[in-house]
Amino acid sequence: MNALTAQKIGFIGLGVMGTPMAGHLLAAGHALFVHTRSQVPPALVQQGATPCSNARAVAERADVVFLMLPDTPDVELVLFGEYGVASGLARGKTVVDCSSIDPIATRTFARRIAELGCDYLDAPVSGGEVGAKAASLSIMVGGTAQGFERVQPLLALMGKNITHVGAVGDGQVCKVANQIVVGLNIAAVAEALVFAAKAGADPARVRQALMGGFASSRVLEVHGERMIKRTFAPGFRIALHQKDLNLALQGARALGMALPQTAIAAQLMQTCAALGLAQADHSALVRALETMAGHAIADEARSG
Repeated sequence: MNALTAQKIGFIGLGVMGTPMAGHLLAAGHALFVHTRSQVPPALVQQGATPCSNARAVAERADVVFLMLPDTPDVELVLFGEYGVASGLARGKTVVDCSSIDPIATRTFARRIAELGCDYLDAPVSGGEVGAKAASLSIMVGGTAQGFERVQPLLALMGKNITHVGAVGDGQVCKVANQIVVGLNIAAVAEALVFAAKAGADPARVRQALMGGFASSRVLEVHGERMIKRTFAPGFRIALHQKDLNLALQGARALGMALPQTAIAAQLMQTCAALGLAQADHSALVRALETMAGHAIADEARSG
């Protein structure tokens, strides 16, 4: 990339997904200014990232600032807290929030940033750690058409399926819908495999058979294998999926509608959290169903 096309980019939140996402921006030749709660990963510094002492310093040095944070309060604090992004913005800059948070709060944050003469887009992602590392994330964007056009080349460095869903907040609505589908699919796969195992069938062979039919899905492929092999190291933590399903249920209450299956999935996630699995991968939802069935689909000794 030449000096004419390289941009000054900020990235705040260098966790499991934020670190590889930031790495793709660096690899494309952009100048990257970063901040995170813990130590900036040394690999990013070695690639050329510039650590900043706080979010304001990132916003002062970058023209586009990406956020990748756990929850709504984290985003609000980073944006508007002491030494927050808002205090370092100048007119014409852009904030892109890739976190998965409350759509209503997102619209409030966007209004406050717009009052500073800056653009704000919500661009939550789906695909987990695997997608972040492979730059194959699905990215659901809410914001103005002009803002989307401006940041789309940057998003294309981190994802493949990039959709401008609509106005600010619509990206977050789409992500909540995504998490409903994924959560219910995980629960369905878990129920099927627990049923098969307790009925005396080999769950691995049942999964293999299902992969060839109408029941096939990405969740059956990836998370079904995790359930059988007991590989519950987090790609996407149960605690985060709990948060997303709670956003769905809060939204449903506000809209005066029911999401009965989402509520069940949320309760299964809560059961896992009660079992000490909040930081495990969301495929560990199977453990809640195994506990109720009194039967595990595989020996925990196979984990790892």
